[in-house]
Amino acid sequence: MLKAVFPGSFDPPTNGHLNLVHRAAALFDETDVVIASNRMKSYLFSAEERFRMMSELVSPYANVKVFIWDRLIVEFAERNGARILLRGVRALTDFGYEFELAMTNRGLNGTVQTLFMPTDPQYFVLRSSAIKEIAAFGGDISSMVPPKVAEAVRSKFPRP
Repeated sequence: MLKAVFPGSFDPPTNGHLNLVHRAAALFDETDVVIASNRMKSYLFSAEERFRMMSELVSPYANVKVFIWDRLIVEFAERNGARILLRGVRALTDFGYEFELAMTNRGLNGTVQTLFMPTDPQYFVLRSSAIKEIAAFGGDISSMVPPKVAEAVRSKFPRP
C-alpha cells in the first residue's frame, strides 16, 4: 500500500490545498492530511477549527484522513506507516524553502521521501497569508477558498 502524508498549517484551507488533495487521492492508496499544531507559530484558526474544516472538505475522498500533529512530521509518517511526504510548490521561492525542509526531514528519517507536486496554474498565487490579509481588508476571497472557509475567514475579521 502506498501511503502519503500531506502536511501543512491549512490556515485557512485553500482551493490549492484541495487541488493537491484531489490529485493525491488519485495517486496514493491513502493520503493523510496532517494539520500542524506548532506552538512556535500563531494561527488565525485553532488546530481543531482547521481539523473540522479540512475533514469536511475531504469527506468525498474515502482514502483521505485528517489528523492534528504537534511533533516532527517524520515521526507522524513513521508511526503511521507512510514513506512519502507530499509538498506542494508554486514557484522557485517555494522550492527553495521546501528543498531545505526536505533535506532536514531526510536527515531526521532517511526512509521518508519528499515528493514535490507543482500546483495547477489556476492556484499558482494562492497563499494562506495573502488570503488572510485580503480578508482583513474586506476583500473578496471567494475564488480562493471554498464557500464555508470564506465564511469562517470573514467571521474572524468582522467589518464595522
